[in-house]
Amino acid sequence: MKRTNVAELLSSDKFLQEVTLKGWVRTFRANRFIALNDGSTINNIQCVVDFENTDESILKRITTGAAVSIKGTLVESLGRGQNMEVKVSTIEILGDSNPEEYPIQPKKHSFEFLRENAHLRIRTNTFSAVMRLRSALSFAVHNYFIKNGFYNFHAPIITGSDAEGAGEMFNVTTLDVENLPKKEDGKVDRSKDFFGKTTNLTVSGQLEAETYAMALGKVYTFGPTFRAENSNTTRHLSEFWMIEPEVAFNNLDDNMDLAEDFIKSVISYVLDNCKDDLAFLDNRLTQEDKSKPAAQRNEMSLLEKLNFVVENNFKRVSYTEAIDILRNCKPNKKKKFQYIINEWGADLQSEHERFLVEKHFKCPVILFDYPANIKAFYMRLNEDGKTVRAMDVLFPGIGEIVGGSQREERLDVLKQKINELNIDEKELWWYLDTRKFGTAVHSGFGLGFERLVQFTTGMGNIRDVIPYPRTPQNAEF
Repeated sequence: MKRTNVAELLSSDKFLQEVTLKGWVRTFRANRFIALNDGSTINNIQCVVDFENTDESILKRITTGAAVSIKGTLVESLGRGQNMEVKVSTIEILGDSNPEEYPIQPKKHSFEFLRENAHLRIRTNTFSAVMRLRSALSFAVHNYFIKNGFYNFHAPIITGSDAEGAGEMFNVTTLDVENLPKKEDGKVDRSKDFFGKTTNLTVSGQLEAETYAMALGKVYTFGPTFRAENSNTTRHLSEFWMIEPEVAFNNLDDNMDLAEDFIKSVISYVLDNCKDDLAFLDNRLTQEDKSKPAAQRNEMSLLEKLNFVVENNFKRVSYTEAIDILRNCKPNKKKKFQYIINEWGADLQSEHERFLVEKHFKCPVILFDYPANIKAFYMRLNEDGKTVRAMDVLFPGIGEIVGGSQREERLDVLKQKINELNIDEKELWWYLDTRKFGTAVHSGFGLGFERLVQFTTGMGNIRDVIPYPRTPQNAEF
């Protein structure tokens, strides 16, 4: 008989049908009631064993975590908490689980403990819900871009250039680090390395994507990126996934339109298609808030926060206007901010971004026209000579979720900015070529996928929205 998944069965109304289920035991109580889950839904289905007619050796092997195959009949449930259950006719143990050793028992575990058991944490309700939502968001991302005429571009993971100019990159080498070949001046002889030059893991696929946008019009990357930033925060990973669209002939306003439409689309998709998982995570966040002091509680529930983004127009505010608002606001004047805003040119922190979204405008915000000296070299310089056509999208609870800009298409200006930052033109000769041959206005943005998953699931730590987090001093599994 064909196996039926639990999600399909729970949406069925065909009682008395014979079914075959395969999954993992979440709980087994009274030698009678199995809560079975197969990963297709956050909900378990109750399977009722006739313990008087089931071999005792089988009953002893029905333990939390065990994999089982069950055949039985779908019937209306007489108990509370479910409207249907499976009356078991036969049960086969596919894989035993020793209850004395299995770490994921049916009780509350700390997220720290679960990170230490990341290979098994997916078997909990919280992490199965998070990862199903992650999968749904991934589909929604690709679906949005394909429907809107974009071409998926696979940017190289190994690169010789630093897109952000920050230098925080992981070096790629096959040289023996215990016996490095040296040149006469004592420096490492990179000509002996695999690629014959210094190479690193990419921090962004943007620069390469720009070259493809100049021929295909609209492209997007969705791939792994790496930052060797020694940052142990709840918002940073060393390995993460980036979504980066690049569009020829789009200016800054077009770029802001695209970012807003894209974000609303993918969040709307999960609101429509992941109701059970979102309801569970919404309730989890609500219960968690009850144990916090009032001042630390979330002002909106998870579902309210998601609908807040979808239903509100994003407020567009210049950096200069935002600085004036922040400089004159009560938290700044009373020195409640950790980072006090004194003058134009300050690099905004998460606390400032969240104030603008949650307290002042009370809607998602897009800041634009940032000071040139706090933004990357590739952003288009405005006529005032001191700001660039950059934009950041700010969300409640998280601050910046998207960063983008209109790109600098003028060769002379781009070369000047590169030289001012002491970037070697020879490293970017191919990038500069696009400004020589058919240059045009173009724009794009980057969205860290894990930040989007974190926002959508309400998880407090970004390490809990990626299967196996890579952070400083941590590369387990």
